[in-house]
Amino acid sequence: MAGVITPTAAYARDVSVTWWYTASSILFLHAFAAVTWTIGVFAEGTPTVLVLNLLGVAGSLASAVLLLVRYRREPLDDADVIARRPVWPLVVSGIVAAAAMGLSTGSLLLGVGFAAQTLCLVRWRAGVRVRLAVLSIVVIVAVWLIEVTRLQPQGYAQVFALPFFVALLPPLTATSLWWWDIVRELDRARRAEGRLAAAQERLRLAGDLHDLQGHHLQVIALQLELAEKMMTRDPEAAAQQVRAARVSVDDARRGTRDLAARFRGVPLPDELANAADLLRAAGLTVDLIVDVSADRAPADVLGPVVRESTTNVLKHGGGVSASLSLVRQDGAWVLVVENDSRAATVPVSDGAGLSGIAERVGALGGVMDATRLDDRFRLTVRVPEEVAA
Repeated sequence: MAGVITPTAAYARDVSVTWWYTASSILFLHAFAAVTWTIGVFAEGTPTVLVLNLLGVAGSLASAVLLLVRYRREPLDDADVIARRPVWPLVVSGIVAAAAMGLSTGSLLLGVGFAAQTLCLVRWRAGVRVRLAVLSIVVIVAVWLIEVTRLQPQGYAQVFALPFFVALLPPLTATSLWWWDIVRELDRARRAEGRLAAAQERLRLAGDLHDLQGHHLQVIALQLELAEKMMTRDPEAAAQQVRAARVSVDDARRGTRDLAARFRGVPLPDELANAADLLRAAGLTVDLIVDVSADRAPADVLGPVVRESTTNVLKHGGGVSASLSLVRQDGAWVLVVENDSRAATVPVSDGAGLSGIAERVGALGGVMDATRLDDRFRLTVRVPEEVAA
């Protein structure tokens, strides 16, 4: 239903809000400390020193932004992420910018504090960030004491104000990102629990379907066998058994429809996640993009499309990668399933699967487009947003 926010969508929104709050807080503290210290350079520094300081502030802030962007995108459980991904250019840029800020202000504490914060913005292996934060506090305190000894007693006040704030940047950054990792881990656990619940429900439905069809098929077989034996001796009784078999067929069909209705109750995001897991289990590299409000998409329409498309990828693809995406665009839900294929010469056919998808979508005012681009096959399904979920 339009305008209704499901618990899953609300939780995903809350997780996103938590990230933006965390990142904006880190950047605000970073910018506040840098700009506040720069004010003193404007008042007392030469043009050369001022330019050096501004370059340092801009470079440090840009490095922090880019490191935070990378931090959110990196996986939680990849132990070799630092070794494999070129994060060090950003780290080096941030440290160089921090050094420029320290040189322009004549404060070793400023340079060390911002350099330590840059290191805290990296996704380290488990336990490294805590040790790094503790080490940075020790180093900053030592540098702080060195700067205090260079000041006259009347300068003590200024070294316990803004420098204290700068000294807190690394531990505050490490703590904030540690908290974000906990929130993200909880969100991942929630998603995994949802997929597991959906898988368990499917197994239960499969068992129910097996029992239902097995029972009815056995009854139908017995009724038809009895009708065959009675055909010559008592045609009327044989016809009665045939009619009973027909009733059993109707019962089986009705029971199957009821089970299918329960199966369609699986949320569409879980359908997509299960499809991605199935393709990954088959050895494909899968990219999955799901709109945060995908729970409001019509699962009765798009769910069968997802299952049919996944089957086609496994049966006819033969490639190594695939992508699934469901987004809301221009008043419609757009589902795109794309995969590479070694069988690039096979034409796009109007088989029963694609024809069934086209008919199902077209009946609701939607459209389906199946195209081949070089060695990639893309299926795009667009359904009006007002279609009931």
